[in-house]
Amino acid sequence: MFETVKEIMSPNEIKKMLPLGENAKRIKAERDESLKKIISGCDDRKIMIIGPCSADNETSVLDYIERLAVLSERVKDRLIIVPRIYTNKPRTRGDGYKGVFHNPNPCKGTDIQEGIIVMRRMHIRSIEESGLSAADEMLYPENYDYLEDVLSYVAVGARSSENQQHRLVASGIEVPVGVKNPMFGSMSVLLNSIYAAQIPNEFKYGNFQVRTSGNSYAHAVLRGAVDSFGNNIPNYHYEDVIKFYDMYMKQHLKNPAVIIDVNHSNSNKNPIEQVRIVKEIAENMKSCDKFKELVKGFMVESYLVDGNQNPDDGVYGKSITDGCLGWDKTARLILDVAESLA
Repeated sequence: MFETVKEIMSPNEIKKMLPLGENAKRIKAERDESLKKIISGCDDRKIMIIGPCSADNETSVLDYIERLAVLSERVKDRLIIVPRIYTNKPRTRGDGYKGVFHNPNPCKGTDIQEGIIVMRRMHIRSIEESGLSAADEMLYPENYDYLEDVLSYVAVGARSSENQQHRLVASGIEVPVGVKNPMFGSMSVLLNSIYAAQIPNEFKYGNFQVRTSGNSYAHAVLRGAVDSFGNNIPNYHYEDVIKFYDMYMKQHLKNPAVIIDVNHSNSNKNPIEQVRIVKEIAENMKSCDKFKELVKGFMVESYLVDGNQNPDDGVYGKSITDGCLGWDKTARLILDVAESLA
């Protein structure tokens, strides 16, 4: 049984309430093009998509991004930094904190209307105050319209990569879309998802029948896998990537590219391991041309304070979902990777 709680403002109404300014539009357009050039191989810099597991607090998230912006200037000749502002959080068992979209205050109940306002405002403030347009996860395809004019990167999660609606909507998105391998790790399913996102499609979206032209910048994100017994299986090692390179090339997809998610199953959910994994990937880039050609960057979970906490604990800048790398380790990692890529 469905019970109507309240009506929610449409994407057009929200955009009129919180418009993106002209200078912010210019910044986003420039960053969009930079990311496309890296994915297509026209720019040999690498991408680092980095930030909290979940953007749970506007103040601490923007504090984090302001610090990130300072580092971004120092490494911009080698790395394009894309903050993670992930406003929807998938839940394995369906309960718990579902992200700022549902819970703008993690310690209070659901308020989707307010969550949409906070979500959009946070993305706009990131561009206007730091000069960094961000990435978000497309957990609910029907909500993409609330953010379509502010995002420079869209992620499709491991639980969603086989979903038909996610693939169809990805085919109409005009910025790079990273599709994660499914939870059980199938690379062939991942490649099928990328193919579906790259071809034109026609389907129902909102109240309309729409037609898309396909997204040639849809690409793979390797995040490790989970076997039937719940064991984490990494897929970032040299052998995994080279085997996937061969599979990818046989598919004749546009702009073959991989971003490696160094947390989740790749780190066995130990966020401190991300430092070692990123450095291993960077070393493999230096020693193997095929590896360097395919791997376009990293996805890192990072916040102001190491680890994670319960929402009620109230530690400023500490994740209330998956554990993250703290700021000091993050800053050192970014600078070290940039030096390694020189």
